[in-house]
Amino acid sequence: MGAVKDIQFAIDSLNLQDDLLVIAGDNALDFSFGGFIRFAKEKGTSCVMCHEENDIKKQQKTAIIVKDESGLITSYEEKPKEPKGNLAVPPFYCYRVQDAGRIEEAVKDGCNTDAPGSFAAWLSHKTDVHAWLMPGKRYDIGDMKSYEYVQSVFSK
Repeated sequence: MGAVKDIQFAIDSLNLQDDLLVIAGDNALDFSFGGFIRFAKEKGTSCVMCHEENDIKKQQKTAIIVKDESGLITSYEEKPKEPKGNLAVPPFYCYRVQDAGRIEEAVKDGCNTDAPGSFAAWLSHKTDVHAWLMPGKRYDIGDMKSYEYVQSVFSK
C-alpha cells in the first residue's frame, strides 16, 4: 500500500482517535523521543524531527526543510536537486489527530504514498507544522555492514 496508506490502515484497523507518533525505517538511536513529544504538545501542531545534513548528495536523497526561529517549517522538499537548506527529515513524525485524519485528502490531492515523509511534506503546505532538532545520533540500519557498525557503537 505504501507507507502513507499504511498509516491510514493502522488508524482504521485500530480505530485510533488520538495523536500519533510515527517512526518508520530501521533505525537505532542514542536519544529518547520524550523531548520530541513534549515539543509537539507545546507547539500544538504536527511536528517532524530534523538534523543537520551538509553533504549535498545526501540532501538530494532525503527530505530537506527550512524552519524559522520558532521551528515553523517554511519550506519542505522531498529529494530536492537544489536544496534550500540543510535540515534533513528522518522518518519520525508526531501527527495531531485532526491532521492524521487528512491522509485520504492528501492521497486524493496527489500525495505520494510510498515515502513516509510525503504526507508530512503535503501537510506542511496545508497547515502549520513545526520541526524539532534531533538531540543525538540516528543510525540507519539498511544492510549488514551498517548493522555491524551500529553493534560496535552500542557495545562500547
